Amino acid sequence: MTVDHREAFVEEAHELLAELENSLLELEETPDDKELVGRVFRAMHTIKGSGAMFGFDDIAAFTHEVESVYDKVREGKLLVTTELINLTLAAKDRIRLMLDGPHIGEAPDGRTSEQIVAAFQGLASGTEVPDSTPLDRVGPAVSEGVSPTPIQGHATTYRIRFVPSRNIFLSGTNPLLLLDELRALGECEVVALLDDVPPLQDINPEECYVSWDVVLTTGCGLDAIRDVFIFVEGDCTLTIDTIDTEKRVGEILVERGDVQGEEVSEALSEQKRLGEILVDKGITTSAKVESALAEQEHVRKARERSQAKDEGISSIRVPADKLDVLVNLVGELVTVQARLSQAASLLNHAELASVAEEVERLTGELRDNTLNIRMLPIGTTFSRFKRLVRDLSRELGKDIELTTDGEETELDKTVIERLNDPLVHLIRNSIDHGIEAPGEREALHKPKTGNIHLSAAHSGAQVVIRIKDDGKGLDREAILAKAVERGLASPNSECGDKEAFDFIFKPGFSTAKEVTNVSGRGVGMDVAKRAIDALRGTIDMASENGKGTTVTVRLPLTLAIVEGLLVTLGTDNFVLPLSIVEECVELTRNNAEKSHGRKIANIRGEIVPYIRLRDEFNIDGGSPPTEQIVVVRLNSQRIGLVVDKVVGEHQTVIKNLGRLYKDVEAVSGATILGDGTVALIVDAAKVLKHVEKEEVIQNNIQGGRAT
Repeated sequence: MTVDHREAFVEEAHELLAELENSLLELEETPDDKELVGRVFRAMHTIKGSGAMFGFDDIAAFTHEVESVYDKVREGKLLVTTELINLTLAAKDRIRLMLDGPHIGEAPDGRTSEQIVAAFQGLASGTEVPDSTPLDRVGPAVSEGVSPTPIQGHATTYRIRFVPSRNIFLSGTNPLLLLDELRALGECEVVALLDDVPPLQDINPEECYVSWDVVLTTGCGLDAIRDVFIFVEGDCTLTIDTIDTEKRVGEILVERGDVQGEEVSEALSEQKRLGEILVDKGITTSAKVESALAEQEHVRKARERSQAKDEGISSIRVPADKLDVLVNLVGELVTVQARLSQAASLLNHAELASVAEEVERLTGELRDNTLNIRMLPIGTTFSRFKRLVRDLSRELGKDIELTTDGEETELDKTVIERLNDPLVHLIRNSIDHGIEAPGEREALHKPKTGNIHLSAAHSGAQVVIRIKDDGKGLDREAILAKAVERGLASPNSECGDKEAFDFIFKPGFSTAKEVTNVSGRGVGMDVAKRAIDALRGTIDMASENGKGTTVTVRLPLTLAIVEGLLVTLGTDNFVLPLSIVEECVELTRNNAEKSHGRKIANIRGEIVPYIRLRDEFNIDGGSPPTEQIVVVRLNSQRIGLVVDKVVGEHQTVIKNLGRLYKDVEAVSGATILGDGTVALIVDAAKVLKHVEKEEVIQNNIQGGRAT
């Protein structure tokens, strides 16, 4: 068995565990939903069967205990309770640890696994669970030793032709185990096709020469059948058809493609049994005729038949590192395309310019399609937090419901992967500090159940994620008092809500009166802030006393390629993200002198403070007589960034500056222009924050209002 096949199983198992957790949390809310029960059972059944196939015998044995209990749930002999859900979630965590333990160097505790198994066996036998079990809740009793049976309900008959590849044994796959899994789904007839088996002297024991025809009547559905073959799809030819009526042998053989209709008609003209005629003529083999007769007999006995729609597999699995290489190559292609366009413009060659335009169009389409491949719905991340809210609220003795919106909103894969940890910190903070205890909420005439709403939506080239709770809100005075105590603010300073709430993101800052397992050490919000900053995002907090708090996170759609505005300062080039740019206006020396050094501009009656990037980046030389103000919007505030010249829009392939420049502020990366020169990408939010420390913006705004 190859390492690749084992890794494929681990990856598939992780997806099944994620689906299992979501199904369990939904099942807790609707315990009578038979479809959810079926999803839980199928996930466990697939993990067990595939685990045994790929050498994960410990996982297969452990999962069998859970599968046995949920088989009774499917039959209606066991009710779904909170205790059963708790136990199953613990089992799911244990399976994940069994999968990840060898990779992270953490061996699963065998005693804990034994205790969980004992708890499930206690459920099955109706005995009490030992006090030593780590779980404080168990469910009612069921019978032990449940063997797989078909799901009760409307049954469908399927015709399955399974033709393994010759080298399927090399992957460690035993086809007979797959057939056993099919038998577990319902009433099943299996016929081996031996036509391709060579003479004994020519047989290679490492090759598979046998294929199988299977007729299966089951209520499990088409997906359950495909799940049996999920890990061998690339090593076999698999055909699954629905049988809706009883057919003659000839009709069955024609449908399978074993014979032609004309051949059947010709054979029927002879006064012999059809099977004998076809075998005598050498059109098919006796084994295939016997298989068709077995199907005919099976369908005759099956009384429940319906039309099922065959769902084909329309996606493939690609390793993430291959996508990263593809994005890097597309980024290089974008740079080369820019050089080609610039060369065509300088040479003033009509034919070359035409080719450059065509290459630019194709490169743009390739870039967009490549980035779309990396885009994933953020709902995959949202679903993980349901378990977090459930477990943590119970630990704190609170009743909290998590609602979500905008799960279909797509983000770059890299952004989603790095977003999980900061969102965990933010949600934990809402649970611990935001939502009140049930008694306190009732005293305030609030619903006993608190609510945390997690939403995502596109906003231009950004995604806006909001975490909103209906708790007590932030205590502004307590935050300011703590800031003064730590020397972050002076006692007489006047801070607005935004400035006051920003203190929460300072390292070690906490207003909690006592340290708990959840919070109080001041090491959560600053970690979330740094992680979001690393994603070139922003985070803001808004709160209303007694009504709740809203945390708003803004992130770029992708970290690879962005649309930018190319500007110059002296001989240096800079790029501003186009998503924050609103407009560009001229700034003459005469206009600058009218503001009397306060660095404000009157743009169509609105006072807009501005920052000279020449001063911030220490650019040598004098500024031109007429400069340009690039007006950007940051945190709902319009700020002007003064540059020498605006060149125009530029497709920016972001390059990291490297570890040597990790502490450089106001620059988030670099890009290569068409002529090979380097342009720095300006982090406007960091520029604004640096200036705010010197209280320049506030003075300019106040001076503008006074004017």
